[in-house]
Amino acid sequence: MNSSQHVITDPDESFRDHFSAVNEDGKRNWFYPQKPTGKWHTRRFWFTVGILTLLFVTPFIKYNGQPLLLFNVLERKFIIFGIFIGPQDYWLFGLTMLSFMIFVVLFTTIFGRLWCGWACPQTVFMEMVFRKIEYAIEGNATKQKLLNKAPWNAEKILRKMAKYAAFLIVSFLIANLLLSYVLGVDELSKIIREPIADHMSLFGGIIGFTVIFYFNFAWLRDQACTVVCPYGRLQGVLMDRNTINVAYDYQRGEPRGKIHKNQERTEGDCISCHQCVAVCPTGIDIRNGLQMECVNCTACMDACDNIMEKVGFKKGLIRYTSENAIVKKTNKLITPRVIGAMVMLLLLWSVLGFMVVSRTDTQTMLLRAPGSQYIENKDQSITNLYTFKIFNKTNRAIKPVIRLESVKGKLIFAGASLDGNVNLSLNPAGMIEGTVFIVVPANALKKRKTTLTLSVYQGNEKLEDFETTFIAPEQ
Repeated sequence: MNSSQHVITDPDESFRDHFSAVNEDGKRNWFYPQKPTGKWHTRRFWFTVGILTLLFVTPFIKYNGQPLLLFNVLERKFIIFGIFIGPQDYWLFGLTMLSFMIFVVLFTTIFGRLWCGWACPQTVFMEMVFRKIEYAIEGNATKQKLLNKAPWNAEKILRKMAKYAAFLIVSFLIANLLLSYVLGVDELSKIIREPIADHMSLFGGIIGFTVIFYFNFAWLRDQACTVVCPYGRLQGVLMDRNTINVAYDYQRGEPRGKIHKNQERTEGDCISCHQCVAVCPTGIDIRNGLQMECVNCTACMDACDNIMEKVGFKKGLIRYTSENAIVKKTNKLITPRVIGAMVMLLLLWSVLGFMVVSRTDTQTMLLRAPGSQYIENKDQSITNLYTFKIFNKTNRAIKPVIRLESVKGKLIFAGASLDGNVNLSLNPAGMIEGTVFIVVPANALKKRKTTLTLSVYQGNEKLEDFETTFIAPEQ
């Protein structure tokens, strides 16, 4: 959906011919949004407090001795709500990402860019942390403009140094936060407890990400959403006329007109105060309709409601609504498109849930040694030679024991002690391989090819079952 669908009294679409962040000379427009106030900003503030608390506390939460969330792309180890996904389970990670993408489509189809305005880290940190620091040090939008135009005197130098120093400290904290999700707080704490020289790569990562975040929030700012992030550009495909967005009710607001005392008003409720533009962090006019730059931050809703209250008009001229709710006065959230996405998501989650529940801690491959034949022993038993690999699909050490289940027999591992025992040990997400002889009494074999069932145990806990083929002489 785009604003060309809006039937407004002013058909001027010239605003689409230019990008709000660039002026006519091709230079960047720096935005100085007015400080937002109102019920929606208050709600976002407390929601941000909750989000930031969750972000900074989660790396310290452990489940069964492991982080609750870990995204170690360097070692290809992921932990999602206590579920470890190692190199052997990338299909599980792929299925998780696929279901997440469909969830994004479903969520955006219904609620638009609600994520962008309320929970996206870029918006949360930019608008509710860095912007707050800017207001506290440099003042409101007008004072910021005057300060930037002023000559470099002692006051300007002091304020700029204080602001950018604060930006640098917060960027450093965010860099540590990010790496705590990538490496874990235990690994990250080594740089505090041990000499930096022993962890130069880790320290370099912290410095590198600090610079990246500082550049993002001190210079890139709104362009991270309007130029870098692809989500805003996809909204035209993902949304429809039933999608809930921050929108201007042009049916009620048009035609626009200033308020004149002692005159009967024939215009709509929009009084052209431009407060919705003044508070917008991306510099757009919400009255032009849905635009790629809009992140649904609700600042224009508060600004408009404040003006409507002052002039005695009904609030909600800019509100959370849909195109059909404005035009047809109906709001239908559950559409065939939404139902289709919900069915696909339910199927994926069902498959994902089944795979997680049925997943084993180990994965064993037992294959007959290439070119080997069976061996007939003097004690009326038959021996086959196998090679094995055992993969640890957990993030903890395992000492596996392989046992025969279907027939009586024994396993003799190459390099084992005289009694045939061997101590196998699997590192977290590790793998071991070796050679083993399987010896089975001849009278237990009724045909030339027999399917043997084996199990992997750790202590008394069975980790998995698997099968292999045993070859014996013709009876």
